[in-house]
Amino acid sequence: MNRQSIAAALVVLISLALPLTAATESRRSDTYRQLDLFSTVFERVRASYVEEVTDDKLVSAAINGMLSRLDPHSSYMDAKTFREMQVQTRGQFGGLGIEVTMEKGFVKVVSPIDDTPASRAGIEPNDFITHIDGKAVLGLSLSEAVERMRGKVGTKIRITIRRVGKAPFDVTITRAVIRIRTVRARVEGNIGYIRITSFNERAASGAKAALEKFKKQLGGKLAGIVLDLRNNPGGLLDQSIAVTDIFLSKGEIVSTRGRQAESAQRFNARTGDLAQGLPIVVLINGGSASASEIVAGALQDHRRAIVLGTRSFGKGSVQTIIPLRQGSAMRLTTARYYTPSGRSIQAKGIEPDIVVEQAKVETIKTGRQRREADLRGALDAKKREAEKAKEGAAGKSGGTTGTKPEAGAAGAKAKPQDYQLSRALDLLRGLALYKSKAVN
Repeated sequence: MNRQSIAAALVVLISLALPLTAATESRRSDTYRQLDLFSTVFERVRASYVEEVTDDKLVSAAINGMLSRLDPHSSYMDAKTFREMQVQTRGQFGGLGIEVTMEKGFVKVVSPIDDTPASRAGIEPNDFITHIDGKAVLGLSLSEAVERMRGKVGTKIRITIRRVGKAPFDVTITRAVIRIRTVRARVEGNIGYIRITSFNERAASGAKAALEKFKKQLGGKLAGIVLDLRNNPGGLLDQSIAVTDIFLSKGEIVSTRGRQAESAQRFNARTGDLAQGLPIVVLINGGSASASEIVAGALQDHRRAIVLGTRSFGKGSVQTIIPLRQGSAMRLTTARYYTPSGRSIQAKGIEPDIVVEQAKVETIKTGRQRREADLRGALDAKKREAEKAKEGAAGKSGGTTGTKPEAGAAGAKAKPQDYQLSRALDLLRGLALYKSKAVN
């Protein structure tokens, strides 16, 4: 392959793509000049670079450079990377367990995946990875950085983290096979809790199964649903649409718009709300991206759910996977997402209806306070005196006086409180209580 043959091949491709009009003749002439420049550089690098470089490597680097400079999500995937991406969407892959993007030359964490080495190591959304095993990330493409983070299961990797408000620090993580448990579900009293960790091929079926489980377990006592999309980095568009459709009976879910008007698409809900109108709270945070934002935005616009938490990540672009020769492919940004009301998610995210920052709640001990029953001569005072006598007897025998025993006394570790989830549960219980009183 020489300079002339490369330029000739590229010119043929361009001439097929551009219609022969006066307006495009000038642009095509300029394109020829740019392609001639490319072929000159290509030939000079191949002939004069300090080490011999294959044509495949040069072409791959050129394609990847072209795509990665467009936006953080467009990229070139060689055959190996493309295969790994296909495995990942099926819910099992090897690595650290983080969804990443590229920003300002560094790898930025979109979200750690639940129950993975990265999550257990304390990696957080919006962390920047500046070094991998002591080598700077600056200057690498996203795919090259991801490739360095991958490795044999059981091996260790040291990454340097830069976090807002903290000095850079190192974290050592052991690589593992990442098996994504897409949907987790449990009952919190009379509330159904569904957590979706990513939108892979099993997201919608898992959410439906969870809903059926709640109905069997609680029946008519089911008072509401918490849909937890925090730190969910997104995934497949069709799965986000299917999950949203579970809770809507009509209306638009999402639309996509690209450069060409005819490429616009609208996706609508089908008849039937499987949650049967039960109140819903959707939890989001800065790690909720892409498909998560589609679900939250649609349910918010249709007033089908209350969105609670903090502003989402703001990835509102559509990437199309285009297979290329020899098993390779490119990921190209081709459109933007819009919520049913016409809002663009891109770089804006979803603003919650109720802003609740994650926080630690501490119980303040106020000591014994006087009440009406403590006053001399108060009505039912004799009954209160009997209760106080019982409390005194319990204290002498080692019992408690209305307070729960310390977790350490029983040898059990206290479970950390999820403040955002607690607020969501309180909100749903309040709505259920209000509704029951209104009916009565």
